[in-house]
Amino acid sequence: HAQAAAGVGGVIKMVMALEHGVLPRTLHVDVPSSQVDWEAGAVSLLTEDRAWPEVGRPRRAGVSSFGVSGTNAHVILEQAPAVEAVVESASRELPVVPLVLTAKSEAALNEQSSRVSSLLEHGEAGLLDAGFTLATGRSVFEHRRVFLGDTTVDGVAVPGGRRVLVFPGQGTQWVGMGAELVESSPVFAARLRECADALAPFVDFDVVEVVREGRSLDRVDVVQPVTWAVMVSLAALWRSLGVVPDAVVG
Repeated sequence: HAQAAAGVGGVIKMVMALEHGVLPRTLHVDVPSSQVDWEAGAVSLLTEDRAWPEVGRPRRAGVSSFGVSGTNAHVILEQAPAVEAVVESASRELPVVPLVLTAKSEAALNEQSSRVSSLLEHGEAGLLDAGFTLATGRSVFEHRRVFLGDTTVDGVAVPGGRRVLVFPGQGTQWVGMGAELVESSPVFAARLRECADALAPFVDFDVVEVVREGRSLDRVDVVQPVTWAVMVSLAALWRSLGVVPDAVVG
């Protein structure tokens, strides 16, 4: 018996049945209970999977949970409306996608590297999805490895180590900095717009347009606030990917 998870197990089972249009057979029932008069009504156990066809209305199912203490619950589930498949936008294609791996030992790290490599080679996971999940959906341990295209970086975290982002000053700018990220990263673009709106009462230009067009970067009164806005937006992008700084300087 699944104990406390039994109820949600039944919910998961029926959600999948609603999605796939199949009534699953009842498991572990060799002999039906003698406490039920199976001949008196139209109720029967499913001993084999059965198709659950569309009949012009949503599929519905009831799931009951009977607690040993007497607490009972019943939920009614309804088939979700059909949705159109989302086509991946070409703007999400990135030249390099970091694959961040972490494990408790070097041996476990090598094993994880092999598993990820196999998944990607056999097309079982997309590069962008794999990179996002590895960066945001995994626990962080001391042994770490990052794949950046053909470059591999290994390291062991120092106990008590801290992350610090360093913002550069004037002189690090170049025409086109951040322009691709404005189009490809919603996180970067949203934070850059926030910075532009915050600066708007004090400047005679739009930060987002300067980044997009690369104009006026030879002006001191333009390059300094624009560089600051780009750095703040990059910090937001790193945070969204799971790299949360303990401090920011510059």
